[in-house]
Amino acid sequence: MKIATIIGARPQFIKAATLSRVVRAHSDIKEVLIHTGQHYDANMSDVFFRQLQIPEPDYNLEVGSASHGRQTGQMLERIEEVLLKEKPDWVLTYGDTNSTVAGALAAVKLHIPTAHVEAGLRSFNRKMPEEINRIASDHISDLLFAPTQNAMALLAKEGLADISRFSGDVMYDSILFYSKIVTEKHKPAVLDELNAYYLATVHRPENTDAPERLQHIFSAFSELDKPVVLPIHPRTRHLLDNIQFNDNIRIIDPVGYLEMLYLLKHSAKVLTDSGGLQKEAYFMNKACITLRDQTEWIETLENNWNFIVAADKDKILDKIQVNNLGARSDAFGDGHAAEKIINGILDTEE
Repeated sequence: MKIATIIGARPQFIKAATLSRVVRAHSDIKEVLIHTGQHYDANMSDVFFRQLQIPEPDYNLEVGSASHGRQTGQMLERIEEVLLKEKPDWVLTYGDTNSTVAGALAAVKLHIPTAHVEAGLRSFNRKMPEEINRIASDHISDLLFAPTQNAMALLAKEGLADISRFSGDVMYDSILFYSKIVTEKHKPAVLDELNAYYLATVHRPENTDAPERLQHIFSAFSELDKPVVLPIHPRTRHLLDNIQFNDNIRIIDPVGYLEMLYLLKHSAKVLTDSGGLQKEAYFMNKACITLRDQTEWIETLENNWNFIVAADKDKILDKIQVNNLGARSDAFGDGHAAEKIINGILDTEE
């Protein structure tokens, strides 16, 4: 069997690394790795391939940044060319990026069976491009692997129960594997001067493209009782030119996945608008403050592990003080999602 894996963004590199390890254990499966180039520089791409021990991509389509329409269109054209050449038995897509929907569209147009990993997530906010990508990918794919039972239920409501399978979350697999190999050599230099800190990320357009929201968030960060370590890409720093904040916020360049796990492991809490980091915090026993109006990961909201505060300064300052955490659930599976996904694809061939 030949599986073509489509990836293009940081979260997909992490998920693909987990699946690729399982694929390589099957001598009867060949994986063709197609990198769209959505994240294309060393900080956002190359370092993840090195650290996560992902095989070098068989194809790098070098699409790069562009508007949604232009980027997705270029991906669709270039992915189609590769699929026509390679003739895979299955196409595997991950998550909710433009790479995801382009890969699924290219495959379905060529009548190649397609599996979507991390299916069934819904924010119910169609202003999010990710929401459109995930809905479209789910409805044109042939096999859907859901990370939670809630995702399974949402897929069933949309008439997709027959092609849906509960696998658990491959990000949980990833945390279990990579957290064991994080050492002091992965300690970012910023921590040399900090004893306690919060870890934060802010990257979603709903925050970065709204100066008022961004100012509220940075004002809250400036008043927190611990320093805030904030990895941010140099290309987005200009968005802070008119934002007022103080040196309680320690801005650093993006870090590799293992360095990010080190930051997460040693942080007091997490403040983020990232869906992936919400889960990673949950898996690593870190309370999270989510800087969005909603979350796809409703399971993390139980027992005070995660709070939705949007960009409300008062709520951020209030919820960061909550420390009465309850038990975490096993909603994200047993840490063997990758095996279940590959076995699920193999079962369709019998």
